[in-house]
Amino acid sequence: MKGTCLCGAVEVVAGDATQIGLCHCSMCRRWTGGPFFAVHCDDKVQFSGAALKTFRSSEWAERAFCGTCGSTLYYRLVPDGEYYVSAGLFQDQAFELASQIFIDEKPPFYALANQTPTLTGQQVFEQFAGGNG
Repeated sequence: MKGTCLCGAVEVVAGDATQIGLCHCSMCRRWTGGPFFAVHCDDKVQFSGAALKTFRSSEWAERAFCGTCGSTLYYRLVPDGEYYVSAGLFQDQAFELASQIFIDEKPPFYALANQTPTLTGQQVFEQFAGGNG
């Protein structure tokens, strides 16, 4: 899969994917203006462009954005290098919403029609601590 930020200053190349996950945590909502729709990619994602900027949002994760247009690019887990790339970068892909996390932090002002598996924040951290996330 290939994609770009809004202005085209940052390009991304990732392996093919058909599913996306959605994060309702307060940090993702503050970062994106809503839930974060993400493609779970491995650690072999390639980004190019001098406008890529990163922000270490916690001891275990960093977030990236385009320094020119501000587009959300990715959330990366530092310990294993796994990327969660913004689904909006891939304009020609047909994705299926497969899961939602931090469902306990979802505000009441929106609802999705999709019925997907969900995890609370505590369940996400338990999986991460167990080496599964």
